[in-house]
Amino acid sequence: MRHALVNDSRGTVVFGIVRPCAHRLADGLRTEWMAHLCGLCLALRADHGQFSRVVTNYDGLIVSVLTEAQTERAARQRRTAGPCPLRGMRTAPIASGEGARLAASVSLVLASAKIRDHVADGDGLLGRRPLAAAARRVAHGWDRAGARTGAELGFDTAVLVDAVERQQGIEALAGSGTPLLAVTEPTETATAAAFAYTAVLAGRPGNSAPLAEAGRLFGRLAHLLDAVEDQPADAASGAWNPLTATGTSRAEARRLADDAVHGIRLALRDAEFTDGRLAHVLLAHEPRASVDRAFGTTACAHEGHDGPGTPAGPGGPVRQDGGLPPGFGQPPPGPGKRGFLAGCAVFAGLCCTCRICCADEYEGPWSRKKREGCCDRSDCCDCCDGCDCCDACSCCDCG
Repeated sequence: MRHALVNDSRGTVVFGIVRPCAHRLADGLRTEWMAHLCGLCLALRADHGQFSRVVTNYDGLIVSVLTEAQTERAARQRRTAGPCPLRGMRTAPIASGEGARLAASVSLVLASAKIRDHVADGDGLLGRRPLAAAARRVAHGWDRAGARTGAELGFDTAVLVDAVERQQGIEALAGSGTPLLAVTEPTETATAAAFAYTAVLAGRPGNSAPLAEAGRLFGRLAHLLDAVEDQPADAASGAWNPLTATGTSRAEARRLADDAVHGIRLALRDAEFTDGRLAHVLLAHEPRASVDRAFGTTACAHEGHDGPGTPAGPGGPVRQDGGLPPGFGQPPPGPGKRGFLAGCAVFAGLCCTCRICCADEYEGPWSRKKREGCCDRSDCCDCCDGCDCCDACSCCDCG
């Protein structure tokens, strides 16, 4: 698998499958979603320096969302962040506090693991010794930083590191007939631990068990979907893929994915939230959209949107290029991708020149895919007019 840092089906770094369309984040939920995304980014900067912000990702912010969803509104923390190129140089309210810091800790530890995985595989520029050595130093630094923040919050990141280390051994032994869920188990364990600890931070220990179950199934789903999306490219390049290695059919993968989506919804029913609207959308609804996207099916017209306001056109084909936060996501496999460090350099240039936000179109720093600037993504279409599925509270019985 060749994706940068996240969403690599060979490993436990799983963040990146939740990509909500702006039309599915009504009634102020988009503002809340952005508050958590920016909160994660700035928590990384505050605790670990500017460079650590490259591990900001869509799925990582779910940890912050879950923590706040269980917290009394009076205790929720918001502050106003200064102008940022990625927000079109506008200020914005952002989530701060323990939830954002836990999300930062988890993101750093898992991102460091993926760097080591790329170094071990000799991917791209990391096949060169000087760059590989530099990448290892970055990974070790992120390991220590994530562990330090986790310890300050009472969260032991060792469970994440252990999951990463076990993954490689499991994959080495996997073959035809190996249960696919044996391969996804480390990913499930890592995400279950992160989700469950949000209940501890929020002072709701009774939520630990259902959120651990939701996290376990979310990790399973992320691993499955990445394997499905990357299988054609892995077959062409000879890279390891869990579906191919275990002889699992796409039909069986779809069944497991659908079961995981259903299981997440059931687990959320057993958790108590003070305001679970955003968590409900991100965990009860977006996983279904992710499954449809990975398997090439759609549930309604606006499923062609990969991120807030990123259209494929009403009723058009589902885009696979992402529209994810800088440097992360699930671009379709193809030639000409940049390596991790080269992509980071391009990403820095895009940020400094504000092209990610203000350009009509720019080239993705890692994928080289053409993407639209953030400022051009508002009011992306009217494809949701009259579509019941845009109402997160009435479109299903999972609330």
